Amino acid sequence: MVELEETDTKASGEKENWEIMAERPSAGVMTSANAKEPWSVESVLSTLPTQPETSSSSPIPFFHMLERLKTTKREGWRRFGIKHGESISDHMYRMSILTMFAPPSLSSKINISHCTKMALVHDMAESIVGDITPVDGVAKAEKSRREGDTMDYLCTLLLGNVAGGGAGQEIREIWQEYEDGKTLESQYVHDIDKLELVLQMLEYERTHKGSNLDLGEFQWVADRIVLPEVKGWCEEVVKERAQFLKSIGREPTNNEMLETGSRNQQDEYYGNGKA
Repeated sequence: MVELEETDTKASGEKENWEIMAERPSAGVMTSANAKEPWSVESVLSTLPTQPETSSSSPIPFFHMLERLKTTKREGWRRFGIKHGESISDHMYRMSILTMFAPPSLSSKINISHCTKMALVHDMAESIVGDITPVDGVAKAEKSRREGDTMDYLCTLLLGNVAGGGAGQEIREIWQEYEDGKTLESQYVHDIDKLELVLQMLEYERTHKGSNLDLGEFQWVADRIVLPEVKGWCEEVVKERAQFLKSIGREPTNNEMLETGSRNQQDEYYGNGKA
């Protein structure tokens, strides 16, 4: 694993302050080490320094829970030593912007503002569940149970009494639509999710080109994109990556060497590229 821990040459006091900020943990969030342990929303909440107030008419407890999306890192990158990489919120924010750029061939068929909302809430459950990846050994059905239970908690116990519960209900329904993946809007957002990952893969490799960082394991998602409009964007990024690697004397890599079990788990999580 390439070690990409950031260093700080400032005074020790400033360094300590930076470390406190950089290591703000998401208490109770799943890691690869505890992925298979018994899990419940309650078990995670019991680890929090402050318990959120439930059944409140105020959205403030929910607002506080959203902070965990800002402080919880995307786990896939951490496996490669990128310790101060993007958060779940970072990922969803860029996704939400990308949804706005659907070309006319697609925008004429879908509700763009609905897609943007979907991008903003699709990983909301990870505020409590954490970012479970295909290599963590958690079955898709178990992952879905954890995330569904979390969304019920957020949208019912935290938002159920806020302004009649309408906002919570809408968030829960949009999240479920994404999970079901049956509408054209949800298919588009799923594809945007994969495109955003491929963009970030290339950007980290460029940033850390001196370390020979190889994130080719993630390029497999390019083949799982369904809609031709998003597939075209992703092909551009893959070509960019090939050109970049050639410029530094390396060959493009992908996940062809992954074991069959890992590949099957990836397909279960992210689909096989078929509509």
